Amino acid sequence: MPYIKQEERKKWEEVIEKIKILIKDIPPENIDGELNFLISTILNETYPPKYFNYNRAIGLLECIKQEFYRRKVAPYEDKKIQENKDI
Repeated sequence: MPYIKQEERKKWEEVIEKIKILIKDIPPENIDGELNFLISTILNETYPPKYFNYNRAIGLLECIKQEFYRRKVAPYEDKKIQENKDI
């Protein structure tokens, strides 16, 4: 995960809070589509059409996926193994 300095995070706090509020009002069955729309729109506006940039965007998404798994999914699975025993 790109750990950015605290002072760099401040510029994003208000935007993130607004997004979190909007997400809370989305029905569960629509969240994936709306997050996909949001993330795709940001990527489309950030990376000009060029293979180099597309490659960077895919690498970014892959790192996000792996970090989410490492920090959220793996600990959840470990907890469930303790509760229910391993396979």
